[in-house]
Amino acid sequence: MNDVPHPQALRWAADAQAIEILDQTRLPEHEVYLRIDTPEQMVEAIRALRVRGAPAIGVAAALLLALAAAGHLHLRRAPLLARIDETAGLLATARPTAVNLAWAVERVRHLAHALPAEMSPLELVERLRAEADAILAEDRAMCRALGEHGLTLLPKDDPLTVLTHCNAGALATAGMGTALAPVYLAHAAGRRVRVFADETRPLLQGSRITAWELQRAGIEVTVLPDNAGASLLRSERIDAVLVGADRIAANGDVANKIGTYGLAVLARRHGVPFYVFAPTSTVDPGTPDGEAIPIEQRGAAEVIRGFGRLTAPEHVAVYAPPFDVTPAALVDAIVTDRGVHRPPYDFLRGAA
Repeated sequence: MNDVPHPQALRWAADAQAIEILDQTRLPEHEVYLRIDTPEQMVEAIRALRVRGAPAIGVAAALLLALAAAGHLHLRRAPLLARIDETAGLLATARPTAVNLAWAVERVRHLAHALPAEMSPLELVERLRAEADAILAEDRAMCRALGEHGLTLLPKDDPLTVLTHCNAGALATAGMGTALAPVYLAHAAGRRVRVFADETRPLLQGSRITAWELQRAGIEVTVLPDNAGASLLRSERIDAVLVGADRIAANGDVANKIGTYGLAVLARRHGVPFYVFAPTSTVDPGTPDGEAIPIEQRGAAEVIRGFGRLTAPEHVAVYAPPFDVTPAALVDAIVTDRGVHRPPYDFLRGAA
């Protein structure tokens, strides 16, 4: 089965001296790739959501850490490792909720310290580059595995009709996506698939990004305002709700884009299966439950001037968490690259 062509969220530059990211803040009007070659540029890109999605930011940061290490080949081992640690710390804290970011950065950093002491700086940097490339390749393979496992949950209806929130497609990963991976595979198999995409306020990742990439792939997509979800689930036959995740606690509580929790409540009320898709690296055994997941607060400007025009009184108080936590009790299945996990979830016992 051939994959449906999809855009790339990130890639090595042709000269291998930088990472190129598709600037998602410019979509859907402009398709612009930015050249990133410093840690500071990558941190800004992650915080500004130019590159976004838990798997994608993890891959991007791993590539940049390997690239940054190559800029310090003149150093001896100890100061080189110190620079790597410094860069890793900067990258890992760019966004606190998405566990994949810290996981990918730590994987590269840990390897740097684990390599033999007699290894030259050049050999060490080459190994770090290979490790970052492995993370990139594994992410692509992970997406396909999620898609194949996810297809086993979905009915053979024609058309297959799903509802999704935010963007858990190709632009959230290095491959074809997490929650949208089974959609891409079903489409590639010749099935008719209809996707309803919440617009996802306040920055409209659903309408700007999900709709853009699905339309580009030839998949039928309909955008709805976030507050139309209840009406849609009541009036339209929806086979499943498919969402991604930025962190999954050991008990199965899920942190994802704000609005996911409300969608899960609505899906349960209307008897629609609610499925979460994420790589195994998104499961955080060190986080016992959703209460322990750190939720950042975004700036008020994203709400009152998200796209330039003032949409609320300029100095009004704003509550703007970018994520919420969906209790495990509302999740019908969690799909990882290792398979389909059903409740009761206990990832501390090796379920993931």
